Amino acid sequence: MQPRNMSMSGVVDLAAVKAAQEAKAKAEQARAEAARQGGGAAGAAITPASLVIDVDEAGFERDVLQRSTEVPVVIDFWAEWCEPCKQLGPLLERLAQEYNGRFLLAKIDVDANQMLMQQFGVQGIPAVFAVVAGQALPLFQGAAPEAQIRQTLDQLIQVGEERFGLTGLVVDGDGDGDAQGEQAPAAPEVPAGPHDALLEAAVQALDAGDLAGAVRAYKNVLSDDPANTEAKLGLAQAELLQRVQGLDAQAVRKDAADRPADVRAQIAAADLDLVGGHVEDAFGRLIDAVRRTAGDDRDAARVRLLELFEVVGGDDPRVTSARTQLARVLF
Repeated sequence: MQPRNMSMSGVVDLAAVKAAQEAKAKAEQARAEAARQGGGAAGAAITPASLVIDVDEAGFERDVLQRSTEVPVVIDFWAEWCEPCKQLGPLLERLAQEYNGRFLLAKIDVDANQMLMQQFGVQGIPAVFAVVAGQALPLFQGAAPEAQIRQTLDQLIQVGEERFGLTGLVVDGDGDGDAQGEQAPAAPEVPAGPHDALLEAAVQALDAGDLAGAVRAYKNVLSDDPANTEAKLGLAQAELLQRVQGLDAQAVRKDAADRPADVRAQIAAADLDLVGGHVEDAFGRLIDAVRRTAGDDRDAARVRLLELFEVVGGDDPRVTSARTQLARVLF
């Protein structure tokens, strides 16, 4: 197992929409299978005690990767000799109970699981990561204040819900499930949304390299539902890929370097920067273009910058920082 996409602030994931669709499909399949089996699998009610689990290398795929298709999994890397871990661990366990199934806490003893520690790039403990729909990301390191942890968890849960359709776990509040001879109710089946077919068509178009078809499908969704987060993200990504398709990267970058005052050259280079994962370079290039220009050129650079914000996502800290820089330049 090799964790991937190790940060919400990492390289732009141009397959995010596809990953979201796959995560939703896996979660729905797991819930359906649980219903057929009468519980004991994903989607069935669990006890509050089951919200905190010990995980090792052998069970990581089952207990973390598979579970992350239905609920965000928060990972606490700890060790018995680590004093800050003794402060943070109980706090995370209490929050897992309080959040009541909105995330699952997986505790990993680094002394017994060196390979997982290395694969996640843990430099010191306590270290807290999360896995959402199979994608790993770092949250924080050290014994952070409770208010900061809550804010981080809230953001994680929001990303899981909005981007990947993760609705969490059903928790049996009495903690006895079948003890009274009654089976905990399965999670209600979530009906397909009115735009699911169009969103699936867009993903299939992307897979086939039909960028124009993907753009049309996403626009069709947004014409009826302008606030659809998944369609907005997908459209921004598909349009970006469409713009850079067929470009000679070397020629575009040379043109931008030779003509720093040419806004169109800077815009094209910024698109390539973003596709290559150089997010801050792309933002900085366009902010500089806005600073140096006026009129239509300035507006073109500003509009493209806002479009790239949509690709990265408004919850990314680099977008927040770039918005602040843009405001300073404009006002």
